[in-house]
Amino acid sequence: MQALRIALTVIFIILSVALAAIILMQEGKSAGLGAISGAAESYWGKNKGRSMEGKLEKITKWMAISFIVIAIILNLNVF
Repeated sequence: MQALRIALTVIFIILSVALAAIILMQEGKSAGLGAISGAAESYWGKNKGRSMEGKLEKITKWMAISFIVIAIILNLNVF
C-alpha cells in the first residue's frame, strides 16, 4: 500500500506542475475585449471547441478534476 501512496504522490506532483504550465499557456480573458468594437471575430464564428484555446480549456478542466480527486484520495490516509 505504501508503494501506491508513493506513486499517487509522484503523479500528484507531476500533475500540479503540468496544470500550472497549462494555465500559463492560456490567453487571458481580456484578450477578447476587441470584440466590443468589432475588431475581433464573433464568438459564434470562431470554432472554439477545435481551436488550441478550446483544447487547452478541456485539458485544464480534466487535469483540475484529477488533481482534486488525487488530493482527496491522498488526504483520506487509507494507505
